[in-house]
Amino acid sequence: MEKITDKIAALPNHGTYFSLEFFPPKTDMGTSNLQARLSRMSRALHPLFVTVTWGAGGSTSSRSLELAEICQRQLGLTTCLHLTCTNTNQRVVDETLQAAKDIGVRNILALRGDPPREHEYRTEEQEMEGTEKLIWAADLVRYIRRTHGDYFCIGVAGYPEGHSDESCPVNQDPVHDMPYLVEKVQAGADFIMTQLFYDVNAYLNYVDLVRSYREGVLGTIPIIPGLMPIQSYQILKRTTKLSHAKLPDHILERLEGIKGDDEEVKRVGVGIISEIVEELKRVTINGPRGYHFYTLNLEKAVSFVLERCHLIPSSTLDTREYSSSAIGDTKILHTNGEHVAHLVTGRSGTSQVSVRRLSSPHNHVIPLDGSPALSPSSALDASSRAVTLAISHGVGSLGREATWDDYPNGRFGDARSPAFGEIDGYGGPSLHQSPSTAREKWGSPLSRSDISELFKRHVMGLLDQLPWSEGGLNEETQVIKSELCRLIEERGWWSIASQPAVDGVSSDDPIFGWGPKGGFVFQKAFVEFFIPEKDWKAILRPYLSSTIVAPDVSWYAAPCPSSVANEDNSFESSDAASAVNSVTWGVFPGKEIVTPTIVEEVSFRAWVDEAFGIWSEWERCYPPESQSKHTLQEERGNCWLVNVICHDFRQKNRLWDILLNA
Repeated sequence: MEKITDKIAALPNHGTYFSLEFFPPKTDMGTSNLQARLSRMSRALHPLFVTVTWGAGGSTSSRSLELAEICQRQLGLTTCLHLTCTNTNQRVVDETLQAAKDIGVRNILALRGDPPREHEYRTEEQEMEGTEKLIWAADLVRYIRRTHGDYFCIGVAGYPEGHSDESCPVNQDPVHDMPYLVEKVQAGADFIMTQLFYDVNAYLNYVDLVRSYREGVLGTIPIIPGLMPIQSYQILKRTTKLSHAKLPDHILERLEGIKGDDEEVKRVGVGIISEIVEELKRVTINGPRGYHFYTLNLEKAVSFVLERCHLIPSSTLDTREYSSSAIGDTKILHTNGEHVAHLVTGRSGTSQVSVRRLSSPHNHVIPLDGSPALSPSSALDASSRAVTLAISHGVGSLGREATWDDYPNGRFGDARSPAFGEIDGYGGPSLHQSPSTAREKWGSPLSRSDISELFKRHVMGLLDQLPWSEGGLNEETQVIKSELCRLIEERGWWSIASQPAVDGVSSDDPIFGWGPKGGFVFQKAFVEFFIPEKDWKAILRPYLSSTIVAPDVSWYAAPCPSSVANEDNSFESSDAASAVNSVTWGVFPGKEIVTPTIVEEVSFRAWVDEAFGIWSEWERCYPPESQSKHTLQEERGNCWLVNVICHDFRQKNRLWDILLNA
């Protein structure tokens, strides 16, 4: 039960350390697989501590505490629990702090969370006399210190490029943030953990600013830089957009030409993050030097970075044992372009949701001298940390099993993966913007037709964002733009994800291509949309189940989880629960068939909760008694979310003919 600051203080002045962040997976299978991953990473890497994220408004509270208990109690890892204070209440904060105590967690990262929406979340319980108003991170730090004294070590966030929020200037400026950082530290914060960054100069300037501000009022408080390994081009663009972190031109230039090949992006990304770490190493600081890695629940990229930068504590890696027991006579191996010898010596085009293209999720190991690759028998002995590290790198059969999900595909990936879902590391439904920004962007819908107009404008490219999307249209949506518009105009069905059919186009096609060169890619058309309950039950479901249509389609459907009509937790599907529909696949030289995009029951069920949760977040942007809030609530309660897949990928119009003729 150690405090982070005590562990840092115990290190030599020239020492280095690192920490890892994880978030609670969206599915039970993902949680089970993350537990195995955490166990392996803790043995192989030995982080000084780990952090566990907290969903917006406490939306992942039980899962966050469960994950924190696994880390702290079962794995013996010093654990820091994130905690936000906005859009929740004091009771939740009190219960969480007590639960953290009960499981042995003594470290809290105190954050504000999403922009406050006071009147939307205010309840009679919160208005009770004696409750404390917690709006800013400084309020939370102050409250923890007042109620728990010095029991917890408290960290707070720092923003090397400035915090972007409606409470701050349009142009982010870390100087503007300084008074608030001072307030957090004076309230009782023990260390600063920064937002992710890729601009090293911005971080170094930030450290200088903190140290010199008001003649050193912030003293020598530890500042831990936050780094996110590059998992894919799409994830990189999404996370930097959400965090308002700048991507330097020299990094973009290295990735732009390979952005469709996730395997190559990850390889180059390891080099980029390693270079950032090495650049930070060259800067003189007073005290141990730390690095915090946002893992996104994935292990291979961060393992490579840590090994390449020699950040893994040397006492945990016996290279002689690794060489003799794991490799045998094999001298050098290639795995995804990396030399194993180096290890031991040192949504597809959617209208509203972007489904990523990526490369092989399998990591083939090819010995250069013709000897067999690591076999199950030679890799099964993971008793040494060196062998465990090799597994985290994807080496051998166990490595392939450990890193099978190394190329996650957001909402349309495999629900068994700890990284399943639209990755931002914080979980829970969120609009990722303030209520005032949401109202400015989407206006105040007063009727169903007003909502339809928003969806139509988005499909037409006149509105860059909907609550379920974070960017404009991608190129391939142009192929089905007219069909999506007809779905809205003629049927009143609102699409939030879709893709056209593709029959064997080149992997370097400028619109549909993805993966390594020399391959061919395929897609089944599908569309996911909100539909009125009466239309689903009386029109579409009977038609999809008819003898002329049923052989060509698979479908999944569920109503709003909180609606009166869903008291029995309704869910319907044309397929068996175990069925998996691959809707994007590719064939490439020297590789197995790659199937990055799938639709199946577990992932759809998880997405139903999140999709309707996002809708609820949209409602909360409007005053409680407003017509807009009432309209959105009514439509949410009357809708089903439906996903329809057409299996005939050679008939490009088949899906749209079915839906428009139903």
